[in-house]
Amino acid sequence: MSARHPILGITGSSGAGTSSAVRVFERLFAALALKAAVIEGDAFHSVDREGNRKAIERARIRGENFSLFGPQGNHLDRLQSLLREYGEKGSGVTRHYLHSDAEAAEYDHPVGTFTPWEPIPENTDVLFYEGLHGGYIGEDIDIASHMDLLVGVVPVINLEWIQKLRRDTEVRGHQREAVTETILRRMPDYVTHIVPQFSRTDVNFQRVPLVDTSNPFSVREIPSPEESLIVIHFNEKTRLRASLDGLARAIKGAFKSNAQTLVVPGTAMARSMELILAPAIETLAHNRRRLLAAAAETSSTQ
Repeated sequence: MSARHPILGITGSSGAGTSSAVRVFERLFAALALKAAVIEGDAFHSVDREGNRKAIERARIRGENFSLFGPQGNHLDRLQSLLREYGEKGSGVTRHYLHSDAEAAEYDHPVGTFTPWEPIPENTDVLFYEGLHGGYIGEDIDIASHMDLLVGVVPVINLEWIQKLRRDTEVRGHQREAVTETILRRMPDYVTHIVPQFSRTDVNFQRVPLVDTSNPFSVREIPSPEESLIVIHFNEKTRLRASLDGLARAIKGAFKSNAQTLVVPGTAMARSMELILAPAIETLAHNRRRLLAAAAETSSTQ
């Protein structure tokens, strides 16, 4: 962690719906005039689409399991090195994974491949990570320790699968059967490596549908915000200083379910995120500017 070069993150599984949370962070950065270095977790996969297919087949022949949820499918050492370097110097290198034809056309690379590694933009105010492993801790790797603020986005599991099926078939062009097979194959790594991260976040936003999702593989429509509730849980070691009573008064229809948990209507997710996260991001930005000003004053008097 670094007061001069703060690092913020969103962690969530594939299909969790982190894109909505990303947009909230983008609005908050804009409101506070913060320039962010945006880091995509997918950039640190250890294989591209074809390499992933081959790795899965090799693991199947050996009677083993391979998935991008697990550490073997990712360069978590390189992610940790980036976070460490950014915290110390405000610099580092990253790349992009090209999911779609549109992204591939933008970078003039084949879909399902990576762009070359390159330095992140200079003179950024914060680093913002969004991906699978923002709270990961494993042998010789501790991604969570580098986060100054970490948010979990974790819908109930059936809704997560519905959202993944919808995104991967309609946006990424995968067959429904292939997406279902991926969900099943990833389950051991999901339980072992993804789920524990949500105990290391500052706050989790969990979307709970109010309509039947008992068979997610037959549901064709994602429940709307009006058909959902958001369970907001502050972990015991949270660095956020939000008042649940104050939030309950500020958000129509909100109520506390226990001392650490607030429930809000699905339509209030973005507003609740802004109310909770804005003060924390503003504090991080203020501390950074204060340290930079003090360093500049010291330099000028020497």
